[in-house]
Order: sequence, then structure tokens, then C-alpha cells
Amino acid sequence: MTPAPADTVREPDTSRRMPESSPRKPFAIARDEQNVAALRGAVVAIGNFDGVHRGHRAVIGAAMNKARELGRPTAVLTLEPHPRVFFRPQEPLFRLSEETQKLRLLAATGADGAIVLTFNAALAGLPAEDFVAKILVERFAVGGAAVGFDFHFGKNRVGSPAFLKEEGARRGFPVEIVAPLEDEGRPVSSGTIRAALAAGRVVEAAELLGYPWFVSGEVIHGEKRGRDLGYPTANVRLDPACGLKHGIYAVRVAVGGQRHDGVASFGRRPMFDNGAPLLEVFLFDFSGDLYGRHLDVAFIGWIRAEEKFSSLAALTAQMDIDSQRAREALARAGDAFPELGAIPS
Repeated sequence: MTPAPADTVREPDTSRRMPESSPRKPFAIARDEQNVAALRGAVVAIGNFDGVHRGHRAVIGAAMNKARELGRPTAVLTLEPHPRVFFRPQEPLFRLSEETQKLRLLAATGADGAIVLTFNAALAGLPAEDFVAKILVERFAVGGAAVGFDFHFGKNRVGSPAFLKEEGARRGFPVEIVAPLEDEGRPVSSGTIRAALAAGRVVEAAELLGYPWFVSGEVIHGEKRGRDLGYPTANVRLDPACGLKHGIYAVRVAVGGQRHDGVASFGRRPMFDNGAPLLEVFLFDFSGDLYGRHLDVAFIGWIRAEEKFSSLAALTAQMDIDSQRAREALARAGDAFPELGAIPS
């Protein structure tokens, strides 16, 4: 496969122009005590929402239903950084969605906005009673709340869903507690999804998430080995804590308002340097300079594990096979891609 000259940019046959979302009120973001008025009085879904998976969306859906009943807006209250990072900074956490990704996913749910609370020593030490009184009631005057069955909050995590329901009844706002969600016997949880991705089971992860898992990042300069092999790649450095299994994947990539099919390698490149993990993406039927561009890369299918070959010729032959298998996996998947909303820059 011979790429077109670097200065040639053409519309690829397999690109898909991203659908335009229907007009809606801009997604509002309140951070701590900033922009509070935009979401004051809302019914809030409360949780960490890492991945915004189907279980999380059930909580958000419960908040939206109650908000419609009461004639109020819906907000999603989330914490940044993830509490586990605060309490155990020495332990890497494989996040399913970093903050910007999470907000883009939340913006696509139909909620009116997000409340982002900084999880620091002050918030960690706030008693559960004060979290309800000072943040939910005084600061945001919530019209109601929805939480998952296992959500805990406040100092030493003493605030349970039952406690919040009792406090809500005492203070005049309803609280919905959402039961656990299962998919064919599998719990729909961030931990289950992390385990699936760690095993390369991206189709299973997508079933639990409700959309194909994706990463975002800026294209950086690499060693340009792929170009010499006829497979020029866009390289993206992921979070060192990313727990995705090293291997070859069928991917769908959004860049510059278009979607492109492709194949990607995530790993240490044992054929060359066995270095730090890197995501290398080859877009089918695409020519152009992507350096410095922002990509959203959705993982659609697993192709094979990363391995070392006897020669560059053997590697190139396998890449041809990988590309064909990726095309087949993408064809089976249709137009699968996460729905992402716009957030204020």
C-alpha cells in the first residue's frame, strides 16, 4: 500500500461526516462555587460516573424523569479527581473516561449540565450531613436527587443512599435510589468494564458501556517506521495508567468533523524498541498531515495480541492481514461510535 504524497489531502471513501446534533440549550458546567446559578434548583444525579456506562445512565435517567415530573432542569453531580486517586495516589487508576471525555458523554445524555466538585481534603473531610446541608441544599437548592444503590459520600463514606433519602425527606426534596443493573449475569459496573478492556474484550465492554469505548488525544511525532512499511500511523500517547490489553484493534476515528475506519496497535512495539506503551493508528484510504490534531479513537474489535516477528517482511504481511480483518469487523459493527456532546471550552 503506497500512501499519497504528504501534501495531498483528499476525501476518503470510508469517511463519515459526523451527524449534527439537534439544537438544544448549551450544556452548563458549574465548578465548585462558580456558575452555580446556571444549575441551581436542578434535580441532580450524584456519582463518580467513570465511563458514563449503562448503570450510570440509569441513575441519570431517574433524575431526568423526576426533573420532568417537577418541571425542573437535570444536572449530573460528579467529583474530580476520582476519589480513589485522592486517597491512593500511589496506585494507578485505569480511568474509563478522563474529565473532558466524561463531560462530553454527559452532555449527550440530555441533562442540562454538570456540577463538578473538586475532590480534595476539605471535601473528603466534610461530614455527610454537611454535604447535604451546605452543598445540595444551600449552594444548589436541589429539587431532588438520584443515586445508585452503592453510592456513599461524606467523611469516612458514612453517607449511604438510605441516609440521603432520609435527609431529603427531612429537607423537602425527593431521592430516587436506582437498583443494580446486570447484562446477562454480568454486573454493569466500571470495574467489570475495566476487566473486559484489560482482556481485550472491547465488544463486551461496549455492551456494558452502551457505546464503544474510546480514548482521546493529540497526534504526536513518532519514529515514522510505519511510513517506511507503507502504513503511516497517527501516534497518540495515552495515560500511563491505561489498562487496555496490548494488541491490534479495529478502530473508528473522529477527526475534524469526520469519521474514518482504521486499524490500531496499542503496546510496546516488541519488533523495534519495546518502549513505553503507545497507540498507533492507521486510517484506511486517508492521506494528509495529522500532527497536532485531536483524535477520538473508538475501539470496535479485537484482532490479535502484540507479537515480535522474524522479519520486517513478515510484519508487513501480517499488517495486511490485520487491516483486512479490521475492515471486516468494522463492516459488521455498522456505524458504531460513542455519542458525544459539546461542552464549553
